[in-house]
Amino acid sequence: MALHPRHSSQLSSSSPFFSRTRPDNSQTLLCVSHLRWNFVRQRPQHLLSRAAQGYEVYFVEEPMFRLDAIPALELQETADGVTVAIPILPSGVNALQATRLQRRLVTDLVERIAPEKLLLWYYTPMALPFTRHLSADVVVYDNMDELSAFLGAPPRTLALERELLRRADVVFTGGHSLYEAKKGRHANIHPFPSSIDKAHFGKARAYGGQEPADQAGIPGPRLGFFGVIDERMDLELVARAADLRPDWRFVMIGPVVKIDPDILPQRPNLHWLGGKDYDELPSYLAGWDVGVMPFALNEATRFISPTKTPEFLAAGVPVVSTAIRDVVRGYGQDGLVVIADTPEDLVLKAERLMTAPRADWLAAVDRKLAADSWDRTWSEMNAHIRAAARAASRPRAARSEEVAADAARL
Repeated sequence: MALHPRHSSQLSSSSPFFSRTRPDNSQTLLCVSHLRWNFVRQRPQHLLSRAAQGYEVYFVEEPMFRLDAIPALELQETADGVTVAIPILPSGVNALQATRLQRRLVTDLVERIAPEKLLLWYYTPMALPFTRHLSADVVVYDNMDELSAFLGAPPRTLALERELLRRADVVFTGGHSLYEAKKGRHANIHPFPSSIDKAHFGKARAYGGQEPADQAGIPGPRLGFFGVIDERMDLELVARAADLRPDWRFVMIGPVVKIDPDILPQRPNLHWLGGKDYDELPSYLAGWDVGVMPFALNEATRFISPTKTPEFLAAGVPVVSTAIRDVVRGYGQDGLVVIADTPEDLVLKAERLMTAPRADWLAAVDRKLAADSWDRTWSEMNAHIRAAARAASRPRAARSEEVAADAARL
């Protein structure tokens, strides 16, 4: 087994990856995630980049498979101070072999880091089979989505989540709806809805730079969406809205995942621009008249708390959304986001937003977002983590014995 940085040879335990000076009183945070660090900047990146100011953070992604690969962890330093660890596995291994290889790679990583204290942070319960043997001072489950409801979710997701909820010392949820669904399943669970980088998205309000080339030639009025385009988007609603207003332009930004790109509706006024860099987003939003969040109302969206809601607001872009529960309760009832039920309703309300005065709305938005920030969210989460660490009554050795039986199964 090898651990190596990208485009470099095997790391030794004396490598800078394993000999960096840790901040005073810090511990190592090992996160296992179903999302890739460089995919879309969202909740994990916002939180863990802040965690890296006081913890040594390792972010373990899902494996990548390469023909004839020697099993290894590819380590990448990010500008945020997080070390991304990508398991590289040979193509053709089965699920059990992949689990065993990941277990060995993660074990090797932890042994080389040799942390005095280990905080184990989960974004997916599917990581339990190759991490349940690790002895952690604190186990955190940041339950940002109901993964079991997503397209392609493994059948074991719910069973593994039940195990993770038993093991976790503290649980966070990505919104209030998800909190209400899970609050009876853990004694130390706290809701933390999507937060906001106001300074970043606020650039759109007074953007004076050059418009992005692929948007500059699109006439107005423009309605825009940004985010992952998957089974959670109501593509029929998007197509029908575009048909109802052929003189409007719908600018759709984001990578297409888990669905066939060929099923995306094609219209002269529908523009699928693909994924964009996080730093580019304000320059796109600055050119939109209205933001749209055309989510389907299904099991996959039942508990979502879209990060883009406060991001649209911080950018000063009025928003019309379908009736996602956390959007309705968190923003719709306050008059900050307009809720639409049908394509006809969406275009009617978007038309009103285009001509409505914005001064009072912007003032209300700023009041709503005034105390909201990822810095504050991380600070409050970290307080819960430290409280859980103080409350832990069992030493790591005892916890290790407790999970030995489960670990022996692999």
